[in-house]
Amino acid sequence: MKILALAAALFSFAALAVARVTGDPVVGVLAVASMVCTYTTFRSSAISSFLKIFVAVFTSELVVFGIAYLAVRMHWWPASLAEYRLPESVPLTVAMFSIIVYLVSFIPLVRSLTRITDRYFDTSDSTVARVWPLPSFQALERRVATSMVVFLVLINQAEVGMLVRLNFFSRDWFNAIQTKNEKVFWYQLFSVFLVWAFIYIASVVTEFVVQSTLVIRWRHWLTNHYVNRWLDNHNHYRMSLVGYAADNPDQRISEDIYRFIDGGQTGYGIYSFTILLISKLTSLVSFAIILWHLSESFTLPYTTIALPGFLFWVALLYAGLGTIITHLIGRPLVSLSFTRQRYEADFRFALARLREYGEQVALLRGEPTEKASLSQKFNLIIKNYFEIIACRKPLLAFTSSFSQLSQIIPYVVSAPFYFAGKIELGIMTQTANAFGNVNDALTFFVNYYVFLADFKAVVDRLTSFDSAIERAQALDAAPGFVKEAGDAAGDLKLGDVTARLPNGREIVKDVNLRLAPSEPLILTGPSGSGKSTLFRVLSGIWPFGEGVVEIPDGARVMLLPQRPYIPMGTLRAALTYPAPPDRFDDEALRSVLETALLPGLVEQLDVEDLWSQRLSGGEQQRVAIARALLVKPDWLFLDEATTAMDEPMEAKIYQALSEKLPQTTIVSIGHRGSVQQFHKRRLEMNAIGGGAFTPMEPETQAAE
Repeated sequence: MKILALAAALFSFAALAVARVTGDPVVGVLAVASMVCTYTTFRSSAISSFLKIFVAVFTSELVVFGIAYLAVRMHWWPASLAEYRLPESVPLTVAMFSIIVYLVSFIPLVRSLTRITDRYFDTSDSTVARVWPLPSFQALERRVATSMVVFLVLINQAEVGMLVRLNFFSRDWFNAIQTKNEKVFWYQLFSVFLVWAFIYIASVVTEFVVQSTLVIRWRHWLTNHYVNRWLDNHNHYRMSLVGYAADNPDQRISEDIYRFIDGGQTGYGIYSFTILLISKLTSLVSFAIILWHLSESFTLPYTTIALPGFLFWVALLYAGLGTIITHLIGRPLVSLSFTRQRYEADFRFALARLREYGEQVALLRGEPTEKASLSQKFNLIIKNYFEIIACRKPLLAFTSSFSQLSQIIPYVVSAPFYFAGKIELGIMTQTANAFGNVNDALTFFVNYYVFLADFKAVVDRLTSFDSAIERAQALDAAPGFVKEAGDAAGDLKLGDVTARLPNGREIVKDVNLRLAPSEPLILTGPSGSGKSTLFRVLSGIWPFGEGVVEIPDGARVMLLPQRPYIPMGTLRAALTYPAPPDRFDDEALRSVLETALLPGLVEQLDVEDLWSQRLSGGEQQRVAIARALLVKPDWLFLDEATTAMDEPMEAKIYQALSEKLPQTTIVSIGHRGSVQQFHKRRLEMNAIGGGAFTPMEPETQAAE
């Protein structure tokens, strides 16, 4: 940015010199604007990377277009290119655009937007890209993305230029119709319209392809980014523990990211709004100049008072009034859109959860209750829907009236001049077209208010999701359990360990415990005494508490919960989870299924099914046991992981674990005699006051 700022500074000095030579005040204004642009460009090194792209584009255009304009003012422009001389408004406009981008970067709402976008445009990830018809090449993802954004900005500006050219075609064509000039009529149609229309269509198609490629690449990267942040360091688990779980993270990742970037299937996102706004601003400047010149001799209605650029001021006043009224009417839409997305996601989640627990609901004859629950959730959607209708009804009435009036205003104002013979039909239609483009740009807020409200709701949802992840990450950085590596063949130790619930209440306190390898241990105690919490401390996922947890160096620790996780897909993938399905051969998988007393599944390794619904609770627990048999951990913690089995089967499973995993130390939570017989040592959770418990040997507890 500093080199670009230097180029802008040199241009501003050149513009000052030309202003002194020619005495042209417009060049002087351009020189001053260039100096301001030089300062903002230099300072732009510290702003958002996404916005920095636009500052760089506009400042570069200032230098290029500015030099061309100075050449015109100094009469250095080739006579053969006189038709393509650059108007003074172009370099001044891009200078103002560059300054505006820098200024808006400090608006809080814009900062919250760019905080999300900059993750993609700051990434150091490498990627493979291809520009047809060239071969593929490797580059940094951010450079590929930046190149596409620059290309899209430039092609969008070129399209506005084409529309301006077609505006002049409209004038000349209608003038030819009015004067019945057949030669000019056909010349304008075939030599002007068809040529520029073809170029415009080609540019629109090219823009669509590049834009779509950028959107899917951006969405792919940002989705992976959020998935990684959500899953890293057990953030998803911690968010659910402490109530930071932003509602429906699945929707925020699958839908809100897409809607943030490009609006999804029906709306607008950060990219589409940015490009659209640049297009509207470019159109505003281009057509405002045309409108100003066309109406510079217009007088105020029913007077002889001339007001230069009369129709431009009419459009500005009309658009400003419309924008204020639109915002006053539609302001509640942002919160209503946020609520709508939450209600829709809650309803989808309830349906998915009902499908998952279909058997349990059927056994309990719970269908009437589920119907009532689903009806209640959908009633919230209906209520919100009618609230949105109530808000959009007056908004739609106003914007529709506003749009209809916009079409006739330029004709009403210019009609007296046409009927008086002061302007031709072509000028009248060109005036109406220019007014329409200026008014359309000025009423951006009016025309896109509903989409802006939806977009603001999406931004709020992603921002709150970010905040929830950051609060979960803060738990990892906070003082807590100290994890140490002990001797490779040594004991697993807990020193002065106290574990708390998310609300701060101590549940396990002052635990000093040594677990010896090859000494199976069973932990018993009343429900709610912290047995499972203590296991989660040992596994390293519990964030609340303090103390020292010493795990033998290099030891593999595995914990099987009471309700195992069975992913969707093949049985092979469910068995090897979280390892990839090809990690183990078929013989090993069949062997562990036989050992886990699941012989009926041996021939179904590659069958895809919803195994969490197809298998009973006991079968799911035996699938988890089969995983442990595959992994062969050094320490295996079973948190009531066999309670869905009958006692004889439970005993067979423990016998199989003892035989197949002789080097594994098994630590269990359980109460049945069928489990206790396979453990050499027993600890019991003993209440020590204040609602806290600590594990103690039964003999010690009896002595106390």
